[in-house]
Amino acid sequence: MASENDSSVKEFILLGLTQEPELQLPLFFLFLGIYVVSMVGNLGLMVLIVLNPHLHTPMYYFLFNLAFIDSCCSSVINPQILVSFVKQNIISHAECMSQLFFFCFFVIDECYILTAMAYDRYAAICKPLLYQVTMSHQVCHLMLVGVYVMGFAGAMAHTGSILSLTFCDGNIINHYVCDIVPLRKLSCTNTATNELVVFIVVSINVIVPTMTIFISYTLILFNILGIHSAEGRSKAFSTCGSHVIAVSLFFGASSFMYLKPTSSSVDDDKVATIFYTIMGSMLNPFIYSLRNKDVHIALRKTLKKRIFT
Repeated sequence: MASENDSSVKEFILLGLTQEPELQLPLFFLFLGIYVVSMVGNLGLMVLIVLNPHLHTPMYYFLFNLAFIDSCCSSVINPQILVSFVKQNIISHAECMSQLFFFCFFVIDECYILTAMAYDRYAAICKPLLYQVTMSHQVCHLMLVGVYVMGFAGAMAHTGSILSLTFCDGNIINHYVCDIVPLRKLSCTNTATNELVVFIVVSINVIVPTMTIFISYTLILFNILGIHSAEGRSKAFSTCGSHVIAVSLFFGASSFMYLKPTSSSVDDDKVATIFYTIMGSMLNPFIYSLRNKDVHIALRKTLKKRIFT
């Protein structure tokens, strides 16, 4: 197939999460439920933010985009998993590369949107008097452009490096999504350059956001410890707690997936991918909403308007 990177493989078969017949149906309904909850939660949070003017702040501007990214990432992955539970999941070479691009794009976007949210919390807690200037509309828009630019650049680098590989005979991907690691294992050519590209791009997109978040929260912690009021400290901690949980879940699982030794098992890769994509996308709306009074107030107001109109 010379037109597609001299590869003789025109289509791939995604094996899915498991090959155990007795688990197919229960897992289908489990992941269908996860997908529905994820989409309802993220889309509901987006609608809530749009409909309530008091949520039109930098914090919720970034939260809106996090919900958008999560819903898109979930839609890239979940349908493929569901298909693999009910039939042989065959995907063309072009579709596989497209899925890889969008998968990488939204995952990297999430790295940087979480970083932007950490900086927003730093500005709100450590520089409250300058917050309106530090996080002006223009600054927020520029930060968001940076988020998507980094996502596009990283996705192009990953997809380009995979397109440079040749797939001779093997076309069975022991995974439920066209991801970098299983595709690299399937290649019949030397993948040393590809591994270097992956290591560099992943290192940048993990280390830079992680260091930025770590520095932001270190400064936040020192600032909180200097607050004499117990109520003030509690309020500051509550505004950061949700974000810390989301960051730990996402960066912990993604770092394990891409910065671990290549000798690790395929099952470990699948589980790691589930945690930082599917589970993260489902849990984020709840993580940011359960203890958030502003969201609770907005939800009550929205429901009252819909009931009495």
